[in-house]
Amino acid sequence: MSKSLTMIVAWFTRVHNAILSLNDRFETSFTDKELHFLVIGAMGLLLILFIYPVFKWLANRNKVLAITWIYVLTVLVVLTFAIEIGQSVTGMGTMEFGDVVAGMGGFFAVTIVIAAIHFLTWVIRSLVKLGKKRREHRRGLQYEEEY
Repeated sequence: MSKSLTMIVAWFTRVHNAILSLNDRFETSFTDKELHFLVIGAMGLLLILFIYPVFKWLANRNKVLAITWIYVLTVLVVLTFAIEIGQSVTGMGTMEFGDVVAGMGGFFAVTIVIAAIHFLTWVIRSLVKLGKKRREHRRGLQYEEEY
């Protein structure tokens, strides 16, 4: 997980540097705020164009839990980084990338436990339904034998 987040940060750094070099190359005088306005606006549009069809596809297949999980994951990533940045700014702690990894690891661990409980519940329900069907089938056979 640490390597993945490091790769993401490195990619954002490369994109940031590329945008700055484009700004310099075309001799535009966009301020930092204007660049953020343009880039975040474009990223938001691209994310909507990508995420909307994915969520619509999931919703049509009644996968609301998957949509919820993706949303919660996104919020937790933002909150985890916000907490670390807040600790650094206020001096109440140190900003450590390992804390982000540990926090996200906790979310994944809880997700695995919940998924296991959900799976076991599904297995038990399926077995109960199967048992009911078998009993009903046997009753139907006994009823036919009587006549």
